[in-house]
Amino acid sequence: MNNITLFTTTVLIWGTTWIAIAAQISEVPIIVSIFFRFALAGLIMLAGLVMMRRLKRPAFWRFVVIQALCLFCFNFVGLYKASALIPSGLVSIVFSLASIFNAVNARLFFGDQITARTILAGSVGTAGLLLVFWRDLFASHHLGVLQGIGWAVLGTLMFSFGTMASRKNSALGITPVTANGWGMGIGALALLTIILVSGQPLVLSTTPAYWLALVYLAVIGSVAGFTAYLVLAARIGSARAGYATVLFPIVALAISTVFEGYSWTPLAMIGVSLTITGNVIMFWQPRTSKVIYESSVRQ
Repeated sequence: MNNITLFTTTVLIWGTTWIAIAAQISEVPIIVSIFFRFALAGLIMLAGLVMMRRLKRPAFWRFVVIQALCLFCFNFVGLYKASALIPSGLVSIVFSLASIFNAVNARLFFGDQITARTILAGSVGTAGLLLVFWRDLFASHHLGVLQGIGWAVLGTLMFSFGTMASRKNSALGITPVTANGWGMGIGALALLTIILVSGQPLVLSTTPAYWLALVYLAVIGSVAGFTAYLVLAARIGSARAGYATVLFPIVALAISTVFEGYSWTPLAMIGVSLTITGNVIMFWQPRTSKVIYESSVRQ
């Protein structure tokens, strides 16, 4: 599979998972739905690694557990809660700012420099978000929208923390595939523990659409999506692969417009454009810089 196919696959998968998440907001408690998703995804991931004889026990478990809790537990609790309150396409817009969260957290945890580009990207992206939600926040004063944004921000922050843990795992010699395989299983166990402690019943949905969405999210969204992205990142680098986060909100909003009746306004159009521009500023590399970098690598 070539790089263009991998990139397109990542954008299409992650751009369509948001509507599948919205389809799971039903009579089943949110945390139970997330547990079903990662229990299935974890079994598939670990079984696949066993079949390929690539399943290894991490030498260090601390950051694998942190990655599991942040990426495959609390992250999705926030995103699912947000999807119950605001259109799924808007949740994807908030999530697309994960790169800015990553820049700040990389500064806090690893001492990376925050560049002027990061500040500019954050400012443009934040301005775009304000315009996207302007009508709901300042015109209708809808409290549910504010709560939805809060849950989406929390989920994105957890994703960023999980990314930092993944970076630490890589530094310790634990591959992303190994960390994700164990992480999905650990995340499912953490979710099950929360369910049992809180006394929530393991409700089973009778709606075919729910189970179709579950299988899609577990097999395609979690296993295939993460695998395609990780392979792409290994080939072309995480910065260039990160352009996927710039494009998948466009797919998500298009689907949300068709299936959820999302109503576009001129301010929303400008806001989405600014948010995407903020991400482009964050990831874009001048060709001269790329040539210098590739030359230094060859040397």
